[in-house]
Amino acid sequence: MELSLLVIFWYGILHAFGPDHLTAIADFSIGKAKKKTLLITTLFAIGHGLSLFVFAKILKSIDISEDILAYGDIISASVIIMIGLYLLFMVVTDRIHLKKHLHDGKEHLHIWFGSSHNHNSIDTTSSFSIGVLMGIGGVRGMLITLGAVKGGDVDMMMVLAFTTGVMLVFVSFGFLILFINQNFLGDIKNVRRTFTIAGVISLVVGTNILLG
Repeated sequence: MELSLLVIFWYGILHAFGPDHLTAIADFSIGKAKKKTLLITTLFAIGHGLSLFVFAKILKSIDISEDILAYGDIISASVIIMIGLYLLFMVVTDRIHLKKHLHDGKEHLHIWFGSSHNHNSIDTTSSFSIGVLMGIGGVRGMLITLGAVKGGDVDMMMVLAFTTGVMLVFVSFGFLILFINQNFLGDIKNVRRTFTIAGVISLVVGTNILLG
């Protein structure tokens, strides 16, 4: 791998460790099964990587002020805050539910929001969409990185290198969330406590970005 792609790959790894990204991953992955947890983290990484590069490419060709770029951080922070408020609302209104059942001789847990338990793809599609939205918040850092490699030109290999770096961290963090899901969410009390903590952390992280 040439040096420029290694720089982009490493930047993807460093970028993924942002508290707003890990908070969003946790919010969407808590209480999910193994396959869904890994799918959520992967889709978040893909959406985040593609959108960040697209916006960076667009803004690279436009003379745009730092004040306008700062709106990306506001969008990212607002997304995290809204997720936190939503989780806390679900906890306060007692709309988080837990059901245990046996499947092929193994106990399975199902956690869902609302009055009815149904299987849909809203979590996976939402994780991709949130990844796209939060990609806007990283545009300033990406512009700096692009300025250091290939004269700021963006190609698909750079997109792949960055997304791979991001995905490496997100999927690894997904395994941590999976461990929590499998070992600490065995009863509804712990489930509500976990979502309360996730909601509060989301508010703190989002607010800190806005005030920073």
